[in-house]
Amino acid sequence: MLEFKLPDVGEGMHEGEIIQWLIKEGDAVTQDQPIVEVQTDKVNAELTAPAAGVVKKIFFSEGDIVEVGTTIFTIQVENGMPAPETDMGEEEIQAAQSGDVKVNAGHITSKPHLEAVRVLATPFVRQMAREMKIDIEQVKGSGPAGRITESDLKQFKENHSITRENVYNNDNKILQDKATMKNADRAKRLENEWEERILLKGIRKKIAEHMVKSVSTIPHVTHVDELEMDRLKEFKNQLKAYSDVKDIKLTFLPFFVKAIVIALKEFKTLNASIDEKTNEIILKNYYHIGIATNTKEGLIVPVIKHADQKTIFQLADEIRKLATQAREGKLSIDQITGSTFTISNVGPIGGLHATPIINYPEAAILALHKMEHRMVVRDLEGVIRLMMNMSLSFDHRLIDGVTAVHFTNRIKELLENPIRLVVEMR
Repeated sequence: MLEFKLPDVGEGMHEGEIIQWLIKEGDAVTQDQPIVEVQTDKVNAELTAPAAGVVKKIFFSEGDIVEVGTTIFTIQVENGMPAPETDMGEEEIQAAQSGDVKVNAGHITSKPHLEAVRVLATPFVRQMAREMKIDIEQVKGSGPAGRITESDLKQFKENHSITRENVYNNDNKILQDKATMKNADRAKRLENEWEERILLKGIRKKIAEHMVKSVSTIPHVTHVDELEMDRLKEFKNQLKAYSDVKDIKLTFLPFFVKAIVIALKEFKTLNASIDEKTNEIILKNYYHIGIATNTKEGLIVPVIKHADQKTIFQLADEIRKLATQAREGKLSIDQITGSTFTISNVGPIGGLHATPIINYPEAAILALHKMEHRMVVRDLEGVIRLMMNMSLSFDHRLIDGVTAVHFTNRIKELLENPIRLVVEMR
């Protein structure tokens, strides 16, 4: 009985995910026959049978994470003869570490079989070839190191079809010219339809998983309102002399943080979460405000702890430092966990309104949009005011629409009358 152990198909690989089994227990397999597709942090690898025989046992299911060196299947070798010792050749290691994707276990176990190295192609392309009934070994690859791409398969298919058309029709008329023109048109179309595939991994993968959990768990509802910002802008300008002395760049965001904290204290379900295990609502009497920050790695949410206990200037300074650390990738786990409410400030890049996704397990998120001068009606007259929209997404299990509107009304009241905001700060 031959035990097949998961090899290291990439530099420093510790584990891999079983993507797809290409056989089942009891199947007779030939040497080098594709057996299983495995995904690591760096590559996708198609592992093949090290010897001919019958697959006796498969130890893991698709989606399972397996450590390198773990037996993933066994083969009853033909004639009871064991397969040669595993020894991956240098060429195969380089091919695997290049990100391409074919690791032939048969070659790993037997150096003499290196002459039979198969063409380079991703598991997706191989699957596509099987579906298109194309012998992939007959296809010439145009990718790096001769790797076969999706376009190569499509081109091969087109050429093959055209070859079949190069015969006489019932009227004995040659269709070759027509086929040639058709081929050129299709080739041009395919050239403009190339695509790229990027492995979903790292922070982007975590963001994707978090978004799916948020949307699939929390029933989202979004409420949109607008703010008149003239008075707040004037108030901020009056504070500029003080912020310059402190060498702090003062933005509108700290004022929003303070107004939101005041409103959260009055509407406690906005600063809450649901414990699904115990079926309890958790009302939080601390105010840790997450600030969604765009970085080259994706959206990161650093957290201002105990925002209710900090001044406008302290908030401004902390927001700037956290944003800088986020963009430099220097935030600690403690700095990006524990938020109770999140603000997403997309105003600097534009947009009128949105449906922001709640930062699970929080109860709500507020998106701030671009500030612009608009014509509005005041005292039955049209006037120009500095306006901006805000979008509040909330957990409809905890928060009714009426509560959400009262919450944003309170924020409006404080920000449109900044003196009142200052008076009510604690």
